[in-house]
Amino acid sequence: MTTPPLDHVLAFTLPDRHARGRIVRLGPTLDTILSAHGYPPAIERVLAEALVLTALFGATLKDKEGQLTLQAQTKGGAIDLLVCDYRGGEMRGYVRHDADRLAELPAEPSLFALFGTGYLAVTFDQAVSGERYQGIVPLTGASLADAAESYFAQSEQIPSLVRIGVGGDVAGGIMIQHLPEGEEGRERLHTRLDHPEWEHVAALAQTVRPAELADSALPLETLLWRLFNEDEVRVSEGVALSRGCRCDPDHVRNVIGQMPLEDRQAMADEDGLVHVDCAFCASRFTLEAMAA
Repeated sequence: MTTPPLDHVLAFTLPDRHARGRIVRLGPTLDTILSAHGYPPAIERVLAEALVLTALFGATLKDKEGQLTLQAQTKGGAIDLLVCDYRGGEMRGYVRHDADRLAELPAEPSLFALFGTGYLAVTFDQAVSGERYQGIVPLTGASLADAAESYFAQSEQIPSLVRIGVGGDVAGGIMIQHLPEGEEGRERLHTRLDHPEWEHVAALAQTVRPAELADSALPLETLLWRLFNEDEVRVSEGVALSRGCRCDPDHVRNVIGQMPLEDRQAMADEDGLVHVDCAFCASRFTLEAMAA
């Protein structure tokens, strides 16, 4: 029996119910990103959830050169920075946290304990048109999936459902939405008093279990059929995912080289070397201050 592929995101539609979605499962890519920093379990879990969201959101980009950035802006929590991004199927992510404050929290801290009075910023950059769209919502609810649903409700007024499952070194998620205005001639949804089609889809989607989403032996297509066998579910060709950090010696040298010489000298150590660390992949680049 062939093992279902990991690091893969699929697009799907329920045409008779006017719904569309994405479903993803991460494996080796997740492990590579998490292992770069040796995070505590609670931080690993929240970054895994954030990377699942990043893949689900990023896969909606029609511009292959476009970029999706997911960033948590926090205040008063154990985490003071969480950022992930997606471009062309390549993803990266990083969390900066207060180890002492985290140690004071329970093994499974609440979203508020981790982020405090935080906000979730979702930014779409379209490379072809140069357009940028950003939505910002409070980090409320019990999970990042709840915050993502709030994002769609507040920023786009689209009925949406997001579920995430994390188990060991595998994580998965599903996002499904009702089609908005302008697609198939449908009216603006928030002006209607009821959405019987969406209520049906949401009721089925809510039956998915986190363990199913993170089950590496369960093909994503099979899971979709389990959820929506009452309807015709159409699955489109998927996108392969990988860890992709855009740091490299030439890029770093170019950035540092544009700085005034006195700034480079101030950054250098006693041997005249400038050390630049990439927070995403934990790589270190060493350059000569005078030659940069």
